[in-house]
Amino acid sequence: MDCGACTPRRPWDLSFSAEPAEVAVLRRLLRTHLGLWGLAELTESAQLCLSELVSNVITHVGPGTPTTLAVSISGTRLRIEVHDPDTRALPRLIESAGDAEVGRGMALVSAMSERWGVQLLPDRKITWVELATTLAASNGHVDNVHVSRAGAVLGFYNTQQPLRQSSLSRLCETRAEIAAVEAISDLLHWLRAHGRDADEALDRALMRFEAETRRTF
Repeated sequence: MDCGACTPRRPWDLSFSAEPAEVAVLRRLLRTHLGLWGLAELTESAQLCLSELVSNVITHVGPGTPTTLAVSISGTRLRIEVHDPDTRALPRLIESAGDAEVGRGMALVSAMSERWGVQLLPDRKITWVELATTLAASNGHVDNVHVSRAGAVLGFYNTQQPLRQSSLSRLCETRAEIAAVEAISDLLHWLRAHGRDADEALDRALMRFEAETRRTF
């Protein structure tokens, strides 16, 4: 499919103070961006990784540490980075007992992500994690049956003539209605996957439908 209209997933970052109260705010912000990027299915794992990375800064560097969250697409992976100024306190993957209360944070990150690591710079360290997506390309759509079917339907709309009402039998009408409902559902998936507001689009479609219906009577 031509992705000229796909939503650019531009990198973004946010500076904040590493405090427990900030974690919930950051999680909500990340969820919103993932929804806009058509990656809502990654929300739970991405939020968990974000929470652990920020909690590491709070615990091992100190509350109130100036910190930066950076989120981007690396190839077709979702990349989450947490920057802090302490180059000595490095996160480690610790083998801990099943009932241990500490030491399991990076083990969870490792389990939820495709890979993670630490980059040391002269003035800061960057702890990063990458999660696999189903993106075909960084600005492409996800490999999703609903999105693919909707893309095919959109292409069909551009090349085929509408089916005449007089050619429909009662059985064909029933099948057409089922197909229409499926098409509407798939188009909503397509809109969300391309970073559009599906609810807003549905409201606009209903308003247009009602306006056009009123003009016919």
